Amino acid sequence: MNPPTQPDRHTDVGAYALGVLDGADADRFEAHLVGCHRCAAELEELMGLSPVLAEFKQSAPTPQTITAVPGPGLLNGLMDEVAATRRGRARRRLFLVAAAVVLIVGGPLAALKLTPQDSGEKPAPPLANAVRAQYAAGEKVSSTDPDTKVSAGVSMAARPWGTQVVLELANVKGPLTCGLVAVGKDGKRQTVTTWAVPKGGYGIPGGTAKWNREPLYAAGGAGFNRGDIDHFEVTTTEGKRLAKVNV
Repeated sequence: MNPPTQPDRHTDVGAYALGVLDGADADRFEAHLVGCHRCAAELEELMGLSPVLAEFKQSAPTPQTITAVPGPGLLNGLMDEVAATRRGRARRRLFLVAAAVVLIVGGPLAALKLTPQDSGEKPAPPLANAVRAQYAAGEKVSSTDPDTKVSAGVSMAARPWGTQVVLELANVKGPLTCGLVAVGKDGKRQTVTTWAVPKGGYGIPGGTAKWNREPLYAAGGAGFNRGDIDHFEVTTTEGKRLAKVNV
């Protein structure tokens, strides 16, 4: 007499990922999973859908905004499909079922987020960092030096302690060590910030690396009140002026 054939646990991967196994089958599959690298690899791929499910669940429209809500018949059909797939040992069908579940969770409107290119619009890129955000939010003035061709923009925001200052610097080549100096209407000078310019420079059109092509953003502060500042100067440590920005 031949021993009874043990069920093939390899076909339970998709059902386990979807959470449709009963408690006993789930326990048996987990015991099988401990020693089966094949199933572990397939489960890891399927579980990669979890962040997608969570994202679409958060952005899912309300019942009031959904024009067509999947009924229980569709869900039951999906469960039947899982059962049929387990019997037929066709793993590819399980991937299709998982994709259908994503659409149910997200709803018809959320499904559109899968193909944002269909709208013909590209999302606006976020500000690269907090310093750029500070620059964008402040009162901005800029100029380009006619001799050095260095472009400098200064963004200012009044603070109880003085003036917050963010510099945008472009078309400057190194190696250099530079500083931004605030000059008051009374002629007094205060150093706002200092930095180093590498050989590749900053804000250089056609630069060899992306960071060479991007402007430099540097933040600092001056003890002057905003109304007491006459202009800013970008200078090297040797005293050469690269740019002047009147305010």
